[in-house]
This record gives sequence, structure tokens and C-alpha cells, in this order.
Amino acid sequence: MDKVELLGRRRFVEGLALTTGLAALGASRTRAAAPLAMLRGDRIDLAIGPTPVDFTGRARIATAVNGLVPGPILRLREGDTVTLNVTNRLDEPTSIHWHGILLPNPMDGVPGLTFRGIMPGETFTYRFPVRQAGTYWYHSHSGMQEQTGLYGPLILEPRGREPYSYQRDHVVMLSDWTDEDPMTVLSNLKQQSDYYNYNQRTLGTFAKDARRDGLGATIDDRLMWGKMRMSPTDLMDVSGATYTFLMNGQPPARNWTGLFTPGEKVRLRFINGASMTTFDVRIPGLTMTVVQADGSDVEPVEIEEFRIGVAETYDVIVTPRQDACTIFAQAQDRSGYARGTLAVREGLAAPIPPMDPRPLRTMADMGMNHDMKSTPAVDKGGMDMGGMDMSKMTPEEHKHHMTMMAPPSHDAMSHGAKPGDNIPTSNADGIDPGTLAGQAGVDNVAMQTRDRLGEAGIGLDGNGRRNLTYRDLEARRPHRRSLPPTRALEFHLTGNMERFLWGFDGKKFSQAGPIRVALGERIRFVLINDTMMEHPIHLHGYLFEIENGRGDRLPLKHTVNVKPAERMSFVFTADVPGHWAFHCHLLYHMEAGMFRTVLVA
Repeated sequence: MDKVELLGRRRFVEGLALTTGLAALGASRTRAAAPLAMLRGDRIDLAIGPTPVDFTGRARIATAVNGLVPGPILRLREGDTVTLNVTNRLDEPTSIHWHGILLPNPMDGVPGLTFRGIMPGETFTYRFPVRQAGTYWYHSHSGMQEQTGLYGPLILEPRGREPYSYQRDHVVMLSDWTDEDPMTVLSNLKQQSDYYNYNQRTLGTFAKDARRDGLGATIDDRLMWGKMRMSPTDLMDVSGATYTFLMNGQPPARNWTGLFTPGEKVRLRFINGASMTTFDVRIPGLTMTVVQADGSDVEPVEIEEFRIGVAETYDVIVTPRQDACTIFAQAQDRSGYARGTLAVREGLAAPIPPMDPRPLRTMADMGMNHDMKSTPAVDKGGMDMGGMDMSKMTPEEHKHHMTMMAPPSHDAMSHGAKPGDNIPTSNADGIDPGTLAGQAGVDNVAMQTRDRLGEAGIGLDGNGRRNLTYRDLEARRPHRRSLPPTRALEFHLTGNMERFLWGFDGKKFSQAGPIRVALGERIRFVLINDTMMEHPIHLHGYLFEIENGRGDRLPLKHTVNVKPAERMSFVFTADVPGHWAFHCHLLYHMEAGMFRTVLVA
């Protein structure tokens, strides 16, 4: 039976002033935001419909679940078979995808792939056994409804005892909101991919760089980026120029507050439900102990900060020492932040730290040597690049150079072998990676990919705080089926920044067929990021093991944030048949084509 534990959160969220002035606040009183609503049980009714909201001072219509943005927390219990009746009160089709959940393919909620969607006025019944525990979330997989508010937390309560203790439990759901129509946002990006990048380099930064690095080096740097038609300031496609960053549906000035009693251990379930925003999260003055990643238990890791890519979840345990502590989640490009407070009572606030300096991409992020002109030769299949000055190339010469320097096909290079492994390897789309450079949907091919699992990411490494990396993650228990894969498929993550085209292996979804995997096959997916953007890659229906060197305790994930010029891999056993979505979870990248179907049969 459904049980509405807590309702009454305001549908209208009061729009508030710019948040910059808040940084000056010390411990002070503010009006606290209401907590999230929660539903629990093995039968729950949900209704999707339009709801008026106001996050910025301007009234807008959101796509809400039971009238709420985010939707209510759903608490289900491991071992139960749950029934979720979803009624569509919109005038367009809708859907709910249960992100990271192990379930039968027809219950996955992807229109056109696992079902036809929920038509206006219809009710669709999802029914599946709960086979896991942990922190997950749900969201629409129809058009841009996720951007307009259709997402919410999903908590799966374990049947057994958890291997850690805490006295308080809060969900912290991060998201991004724009008052613009999402299709307008996409159109703007199509016309000008840096439309929302308000931090382009200027004459002032040129003068500053020239004083620091010398005039010649600065000119060369500008020419090189210009020839590639890229910018080192390209960190996020959509920024705080249009986004208001939310914590549990509240803008920073509304100060979502999670209560605790002094001395308590508090579990915080962080969920990145944003459409396009990667967040860097910390609680100044507190050490966080990571106990779960993407819903799966990991060996505890003590950190001060972590990056959470879109669609990822991390559970941490903290013990607040003060009456009020700020939860600070700054956007990766430092164009804004979400903020809330842990406090002993409503109305308290703690100082808000200033945002960190905005990082810049480097040539290493492009998969190139940082300084090709001055560095010694780089061994690339016998080619000597020493002394090569790309800054003096014409665009045509640059394109030809990229084609010549593109990595040879895997077969030609290593006969399908991965170091330390002899399983057959092939490109997922059947293309020769050596032909990628110069294609319309490919503006860069990383010449030097590397293992970056031990890096926290741009703007975090070397910032003086202890940051979480994927290398830190180790499953709490050995995997029972930790068998080696028998085959590997490589995917090149590709894009054309200027044209805002995104895909795998130079192809959009509409240009590619399904990726075929045999039922029961143990398989490795290798991801090679040829772009200068991070991509949170998500595989539906499975938890995969990231190959981070942890032996039979590889961490389980459903989403992995792949850094520029990174080569990484994961393995999984394809034991559930069906058409499964495999895509970048940046909503506008997915919409632009970075999507595949994995057919398990």
C-alpha cells in the first residue's frame, strides 16, 4: 500500500536573487526549504503532469511527478516485487526509466526500444523484482522531459544488515534548471556550440598569459587552439549562463537543510540528476567517507572532495562537528553552484566558500603532447613529431596532420591484443579507427590516450584537497562470477564541437546499427575518448565492473565519467536478453547522437 510520508513541499519555489552575495554570509539564519516527499511500499501510483514552478523569479511550467520537482523519493525493499503505476497527464508521450536497476528489459522504460512509451491519458504498470539495494534514481527517457523536471530519487532498502552504521539519512539530489525551452538550448548549441561559454579568453587574458609565458609561446598557443577551432575554456556545453543549480529542488539562496543531532553519523546519498552539469562536491571542514558508488558498497574511502558526473551516485558518511556545515557543489566550469546545509536546527547557515579558479583544458586533454614545438620526438608508429609546429599549419594542413597521426586500427597495431590479455578485440561499429580523422562528426582523434582512472579530473588534481578517483574504488566483497571476458569491443567517443555533433566511432545513433552481444557472454567494453569533453557513459540494465586493478573486487557501476584522451574499460556478463540503451548521459549529447542499442540475444 502506498504511504505518503511527507507531502506539502511547495509547488511554487520562490525565486530568489543572485547567489553571489551569499558568499559573504557567515553563520546566520535563513528560511529553510521543506524536505523531500517520500513514498514507500510495494505498490506505488505516480502521475506525470505539468506543474508551475519558479526557481529564478520567473514563472515556468515544469514536468513533475505527483506535482513535485524533483519527484518524490521512492523507497522500495530488496526482495519485493514492486508495482509502479505511472499515469500520463501530459499532452505528449512520456516514460520513466529506472536508472541502474537490474530488471527485465520491457520494464526499462525507453520508448522505441523497450516499450512504446506512455501515451497521454494512459497508465503503464511497471512490475519487477527488486534484486539489489542502494541509492539510485529515476527519470524520463522521453525528449527533454528530464531537463524540465522529470526525475527523482530511488532508494532500495537492503534485506540484510549494511556493513556501516549511521543514525541519519538524507538524499542530496543535484540538478540544473533553465528557464529556456530545452529545444531552444539545443538549437543555440547547434548554431554556436560555445553559446553558453561566457568565459572565453580575451585580450586581457592574452596579455596576462604573455607576461607569464612569453609573447611567442602565447601566440603559438592561441594559434594552435584556433587552428583546431576549439578553446581551452570548453568545459561544459551548458553553463550557469542559463542554468540555476539546484539541491533537492532548491536554488542556493533557498538553502536546502538536512537536520542532524550533534554526535550523529549522517549518511548523505548524493545523486547527480542534472542534464548537463558535472559537480565537484565538498563540505568544508568535514571528511567524507565514501561507502557506496552507484548503489554498490565499496571499501570505505576518506576524502575531502569528489567529482560526480551526470547520473552517478555516491553515498558518504559524515560526522558534523559544528551546528551548521555547508554542502557545496560547484559546477565543473565554476559558472555557479548548488548549496545546502547540514544543521542542528532549521534556519541555520554556514559560510559559503568561494568557487575555485576556473580550470583550462590543455593539449594533453586533446590527446596530444602539451608542447609539440619544444618537446622531444614522440614515438607514434615511427613518426617523428619532434620540432613540428602545428600553430603554423593551415586548417587543411591540420586536418591532414590529424589524419596522418590518427592511431592505426587496433588489429594493425596489436592484432586485437590488450596488454596482458589475448582476447579478440574489434571496433564496436566495425570501422577502422584510423579512418576517423577528418570525418564530418570527428574534429579530433586523441593521439595519446592514457589510463586516467587515478586522476580526479581537471580542476581537482593538485588542488590541495584529497579527491576521490576511480582507482580508489574497491568492491566490498569479491565477485562470484569474476571470470575473464572472452571478447572486447572498442568504442571511440567522438564529436564535432563546432557543429555540435556527438556519437560513437564517428556515427550518430541514426547512422549505426545495434551492438550485438550473445546472451550469457562475458564481454569487455573499451572506451576511448577522442573529444575534449567528459562523457558520463551509461549502460542500461547492467552493473559493470570497472577494470581499475582491484582484482576480484572491481567496483560495480552503471555510469562512468570518461575523461578526455582517456582509454578505460569495463566488463559485464550479458545475462539478460533485450535491447538495452548505451549512451552518454549528457542529455544534449544523447539527443545529438551519442547513443547505441546493445542487443543481447
